[in-house]
Amino acid sequence: MVEKSREEEVRERMEAERKKQLIAQIRADFERRREARRSIETSWELNMNFVSGNQYCDITPAGDLVQEDKEFYWQSRRCFNHIAPTIDTRLARLAKVRPTLEVRAFSDSEADIKTARLSSSILKSVRNRLDFGKIVSRACLWSETCGTSFYKVIWNFDDGNVIGTDETGHSLKEGDVNVIALSPFEVYPDSLTAESMDEVKSIIHAKAVPVSEIKERYGVELPGREVSEFPLVPFSQAGGWKKPTDSAAHPVLEDAEIVIERYTRPTEEYPDGRLEIVAGNALLYEGPLPYRNKDRGERTFPFIRQTCIPLAGSFYGTCVVDRMIPLQRAYNAVRNRKHEFLNRLSMGVIAVEDGSVDADELSEEGLYPGKVLVYRQGSTAPTFLECGSMPSEFHEEEERISDEFVLVSGMSEISRNSANPTHVTSGVGLQILLDQDQNRMQMSIESVERAIKEAGKQILHLYKQFASAGRMLRMTGTGGDTELFWFSASDISADDVQFDTGYERTTEEMREEILKLLDLGLLKNEEGALDDDTRNRVLEALGYGSLENARDISSLHLKKAEKENLILAQRDVEADVYDDHALHITEHMRYLLSGGEENEAVKERVLRHINSHRKGA
Repeated sequence: MVEKSREEEVRERMEAERKKQLIAQIRADFERRREARRSIETSWELNMNFVSGNQYCDITPAGDLVQEDKEFYWQSRRCFNHIAPTIDTRLARLAKVRPTLEVRAFSDSEADIKTARLSSSILKSVRNRLDFGKIVSRACLWSETCGTSFYKVIWNFDDGNVIGTDETGHSLKEGDVNVIALSPFEVYPDSLTAESMDEVKSIIHAKAVPVSEIKERYGVELPGREVSEFPLVPFSQAGGWKKPTDSAAHPVLEDAEIVIERYTRPTEEYPDGRLEIVAGNALLYEGPLPYRNKDRGERTFPFIRQTCIPLAGSFYGTCVVDRMIPLQRAYNAVRNRKHEFLNRLSMGVIAVEDGSVDADELSEEGLYPGKVLVYRQGSTAPTFLECGSMPSEFHEEEERISDEFVLVSGMSEISRNSANPTHVTSGVGLQILLDQDQNRMQMSIESVERAIKEAGKQILHLYKQFASAGRMLRMTGTGGDTELFWFSASDISADDVQFDTGYERTTEEMREEILKLLDLGLLKNEEGALDDDTRNRVLEALGYGSLENARDISSLHLKKAEKENLILAQRDVEADVYDDHALHITEHMRYLLSGGEENEAVKERVLRHINSHRKGA
């Protein structure tokens, strides 16, 4: 017994030593990645300063961000920010890129149609619950400012409906998906030359977290400390973002610790990959990757990358701010020199003989209108020096830089300033100019689309992995009716579906398209008229579906036929005498041709039901 106890002590010491070495190795790996990326982080900080209007800073050869001092005390140092409105315009354009995550079945079978409809409803529910558009907007803000942003798709066990309580009385919840937009400062890949997430072997997510939150999440109590490293504690101040140069001005997060999450891809030694979480000198978690979020159910990273402009041979992308900074410096210099010259012209430069006047009084008050200037008898009276006129080169250089802003930013003045400098008056010509701006942003738009599409896939994979028990989903269906979906993991298929990432059209655009289709007569039947079903769908699309006088009774017959199709899958149903038999027969035939005929028992029940309609007709 004593011998066994000694063996246990040896194993415990070895395990403690192994964890200590693992913690040291993870922290060293994190510091190595931070040091390798330090120059890139400084360029991101420079971009953030220029966007916010702090445009008199630069990066030293040592890689530090410093404020530039004036050469002379009288020097004009105003900022004429052309970068911020350009970013605002690009973000407004990207705000329209919200692809609808619709899932389409591969076949017309009832099982595939049901799976596609359920998956689409899940994605729509998650989108509404998380306010997904706001998450995408935050990611776009980071990618447009720094060149890269990330999404983190996780399963939060503390979210969702309450399903019971544990032994301690705490509520147990069913869990749900969360999507988080991350800044590039928080994500550290193992290789800065990887051009996609698939080429990264391991990735670190690091962030400063209060120790109270660490204890609540992991059950480990840490002493905590003051964390002031900038990338882990972002800093902002009134009037614009600015990294402080004085150490005393650095932001401090008290009673906190840096949580380092290192994700490693599956290997031969670890076929399920590895996730190791370290905070301070404690190992919070060690185990396989938690999510089966790849196409074939494999485990991979829960991160999705989005770039403004991809950069060859680099994991992080670039952005238009990088390209506009040299032009912004030149533009500020030209405008400030113009203002200094105009000040000389308006206020003048006075030549005074030494000792002829009170120089201190003259420098303080100047020569204001009505001033009585007393100078020494016999001396030369003060005179204004000739400053000449404004050189034309100033105006020409300013116009040249303004034109280069349009070239570099990809945003013409018609999009950025709502102006038409080309004097194009035709609607077709103006539309061509707008289309050109759209084409210049195509790479950024495609990156947003791919990120949203990948997020939708990972959301369905997480539901398939964790929604094992029955769950209820409530959605608003066609015509404003509430639909309830009862599903489990076996009802979701994220591999046999195709994502339709078409643009989400506004209500005005949909109405305009419907009116055009009506004018062209494409919605009319063979007799040249609108049938009842089409008319009801048009009214619903135009926003009149909820009005009692706008709803035809045929829509109610169609809904009744749809409910009968669901009942016929289980048992026989007889037709009612008040049914519109023609509409019911059409809907039941559509159900058969869309896959209902594959089940012989269901087919026989539907045919018997159709015959009862024909007898009633």
